[in-house]
Amino acid sequence: QHRAYVASTKTPYTKQAPWPERTHASNTVVRYMSLRERITDDMKTALKAGDKLRLSTLRLISAAVKDRDIAARAEDRCCGCEEGEIMSILQKLVKQREESAATYEKHGRLDLAETEREEAQIVREYLPKPMDEGEIEQAAQDVVAELNASGLKDMGRCMGELKSRYAGRMDFGKAGAKIKGLLSNAA
Repeated sequence: QHRAYVASTKTPYTKQAPWPERTHASNTVVRYMSLRERITDDMKTALKAGDKLRLSTLRLISAAVKDRDIAARAEDRCCGCEEGEIMSILQKLVKQREESAATYEKHGRLDLAETEREEAQIVREYLPKPMDEGEIEQAAQDVVAELNASGLKDMGRCMGELKSRYAGRMDFGKAGAKIKGLLSNAA
């Protein structure tokens, strides 16, 4: 899901790209962009294309990430926020847009609701594919089995493990209900 910059290794490449690289059998080097770089790159593209909605949404994302960077520097993390934190920012933005759209619909402002939904869709492009019900169920069962969880007292441990493994992909409200069901049946 990452965009890549491809450069042939046959020609000298002097400028070092800021993202990690992988060498493939076809003798090309592929450098993967971080989420932050992808957002910045897409912002430039939207600006050139004159896509006002996309540009304003990407600026909103960028501002939220920069705000979190400032908070991270206050906590002595000089490199700013990490990819996982950016994912949580994006999830929060999607949730805010969906809630705003519902409020606008409730009050008869369908034009504003549609705009909010379009913004949410733009933000979703930067999130990994969410897990479906079956995948959440399977992940919950795997974690309960791996941790030998036997009762509701182990729910915090199980949820912590799920959050570390599936950050940005899983709806933890649904996962919490699945874990609770599995642990209450085990007790």
